[in-house]
Amino acid sequence: MPELMDIAVGELHFSLRVWQAADMDKTPTVLLHATGKTACDWDVIASGLCAQRTVYAVDLRGHGASGWPGTYSLKLFTQDVIGILDQLHIGAVDLVGHSLGGLVACGVAAERQAHVRRLVLEDIGYPHPRPPGLPDRPAGDLPFDWHMVEQIRPEIDDPDPGWADIVARITAPALLIGGGTASPIPQEHLAELADRLADARLTTIAAGHLVHQTAPDEYLRALIAFLTE
Repeated sequence: MPELMDIAVGELHFSLRVWQAADMDKTPTVLLHATGKTACDWDVIASGLCAQRTVYAVDLRGHGASGWPGTYSLKLFTQDVIGILDQLHIGAVDLVGHSLGGLVACGVAAERQAHVRRLVLEDIGYPHPRPPGLPDRPAGDLPFDWHMVEQIRPEIDDPDPGWADIVARITAPALLIGGGTASPIPQEHLAELADRLADARLTTIAAGHLVHQTAPDEYLRALIAFLTE
């Protein structure tokens, strides 16, 4: 079972789930979830990784047990994760991000090149404008702040032109895992992102957008093979 850790970055607190490995020689792995998910979303994957490396799964701001400040942007998410890494004092990490978490991971890898050894991006492509649209709010209590969706969705629908610079500054070897034709993410945008990155490869697991949830065994095999090269 993971331990729970609480970290303060400025005035905001963040909740992490931590799987401590007996072997401390391997580079630790940090996992970043998708919009509306929480650190618990990674439990199966983290359990498969922690035999060889310590794993940290983060509740991003506005999600789960982390603070819900009411103010959200990709830049703030990125600054938060950089602050968390600084507080952990664990040196370089392998950074894994799914969907929103993958966009945040790109920002972190661009800003802190020396602190990201390897980068894994699950079903995200190079950002392109798309028709704006806000999904209907699910009924009942949510494990995330709906204001976060209202603020982040327009930023994803109409990407900042600065993404070209962000991607150009990523130097870590990267593995892109696409969900195939069942995913709503245009897979040609994944291929474009792989082409734009300095050192990247693309693999497909035909499981739709929720690759690590739908096909955890295949996902783990690809992930572990990449991290242990």
